[in-house]
Amino acid sequence: MTDNVDHSKRNMLLAATAAAGGVAAAGVAAPFVLSLMPSERAKAAGAPIEVDISAIAPGAMMSVEWQGKPVWIVRRTPEMLDMLTKHDADLTDPASTVPQQPEYCNNATRSVKPEILVVLGICTHLGCSPTFRPEVSPADLGANWAGGWFCPCHGSRFDLAARVFKGVPAPTNLIIPPHKYLSETKLLIGDDSKGGAA
Repeated sequence: MTDNVDHSKRNMLLAATAAAGGVAAAGVAAPFVLSLMPSERAKAAGAPIEVDISAIAPGAMMSVEWQGKPVWIVRRTPEMLDMLTKHDADLTDPASTVPQQPEYCNNATRSVKPEILVVLGICTHLGCSPTFRPEVSPADLGANWAGGWFCPCHGSRFDLAARVFKGVPAPTNLIIPPHKYLSETKLLIGDDSKGGAA
């Protein structure tokens, strides 16, 4: 008895079965792989934010939220900038040697543009949120402090470049987040892919 087996049909059935199995495996794996991806909400929480700073008056501060944290943006006046040079001896880290800021903000004003400061509004002591006190008499909260941020929880003081004063609980300057200018009036906080400059 001669066995006439058509090998081409068998190969075609094997290929079709393998293809169906591959499609089924992909169908089962896809939901699992997608479940490992971050949700839209999670992506948005860490996404850069665009901020219009055109309405900030000289000497004023606006607050926005990035990654669930407050970010303060201050438009400093010439008088505020002048004050920054007068109390280095009273600061813990006047030259910002501790890396609490991007490289492009490692300067006397801790900013890309001297008049605009962008800083995380979280005290480096225990994570409280200091209050903005731009015009304070030195007699109010300590000698040589003429304004900045005061943390009422434990008494830490920061100047108008967010640098910490000596003798307070906060160990380091406030953190400067990555940011860049998209235009003269638009900031992108959370992205500094081309450095800080527009």
